[in-house]
Amino acid sequence: MSTPFDSRAFRRALGNFATGVTVVTAATEGGQQVGVTANSFNSVSLDPPLVLWSIDKRSTSHGVFEQASHFAVNILAANQIDLSNNFARPREDRFAGIAHERGEGGAPVFADCAAHFHCEKYQQVDGGDHWIMIGKVVRFDDFGRAPLLYHQGAYSMVLPHSQLAQGESVDQPVSDFQGRLRGNLYYLMTQAVRSYQCDYQPRQLATGLRTSEARLLMVLERDAGLSPSELLREVAMPQREVDEAIVNLTRKGLVSEAGGRVHLTGQGIEQTEGLWEIARQQQERVFGEFDAQELEHFKQVLLKVIL
Repeated sequence: MSTPFDSRAFRRALGNFATGVTVVTAATEGGQQVGVTANSFNSVSLDPPLVLWSIDKRSTSHGVFEQASHFAVNILAANQIDLSNNFARPREDRFAGIAHERGEGGAPVFADCAAHFHCEKYQQVDGGDHWIMIGKVVRFDDFGRAPLLYHQGAYSMVLPHSQLAQGESVDQPVSDFQGRLRGNLYYLMTQAVRSYQCDYQPRQLATGLRTSEARLLMVLERDAGLSPSELLREVAMPQREVDEAIVNLTRKGLVSEAGGRVHLTGQGIEQTEGLWEIARQQQERVFGEFDAQELEHFKQVLLKVIL
């Protein structure tokens, strides 16, 4: 007897593959324009220069993409979460209040992105419940900004990886380049975060909760009784993932909804306390050797950098 295919679990498993985040846009000759958030963007060919992305066949925006001669792929920068969320949720006019210019074929492009790809429509391929849209790149803009990433239902950012090559001696003389890196505060901060996460994130995932679910619980613990829109404001996650996390956590008996607000259940409070204990233990492990004055000074420096 075959086991029914779990589409929801399949999508969660696919979420382990980190991707960038794009907003793909197009416009008809009559001026109707559309934009959708997509993480299905990928390269196809260098000669000719082809790229692809996919759109749900149920999408009301597909008709414009089908009519349009071109589309634009806006690769979002790390600070453009609001732009991603804007084009991911249903709205009467997603472009209202959003500054943009007209690219090739009138397709809207946004400022401050990591890159733009202006594409001539090349081919539309049937891909199950999606249409695979292939475009020929006729022009591109490379701004080199740090990109916005999407992983396990939550937005993420790029951090440099500094794993040493196998067999490299710790006594190896330090070069001038490495010496300058060791004095670069940005490099040190990114490596500190990477090192912190390397041990912390696996322990959090061992609870059986996805990153998005754990993040939502910890936000609720801090301020229980939030509406879905308030949760969206507090967590770095797309609306779809907030909705799915609520469904999953409700199914697990960790949250409940009442009066349009999401609350922790008794079991949810217990689970959340476990998450905060993992966070406390990690913080103690990493910072336990520093005294209270050093930690307070460190916090003030971080706050000044953040703000």
